[in-house]
Amino acid sequence: MVRRRAADAGIETAIGCHIFRAAGITDYLINGGRIEVAQRMAGHSNAKRTGLYDRRNDDVSVGKVERIGDLTVMAAEGF
Repeated sequence: MVRRRAADAGIETAIGCHIFRAAGITDYLINGGRIEVAQRMAGHSNAKRTGLYDRRNDDVSVGKVERIGDLTVMAAEGF
């Protein structure tokens, strides 16, 4: 479903359900958050695992993820 909604939103980057977690962690880090705090928020046992979700060098942003959510709501409402 996530891939279909991304395509409907015009997002060409291949994504899956973990993009929501990655986008949240990345947004937190971009805004000055520390990897150790992101680790605790994500419930990871070490910062190396959290680092796998750091997408600061990728082309997927929270804004793109929010467009997927908007389309999901619209679909549920019958638009």
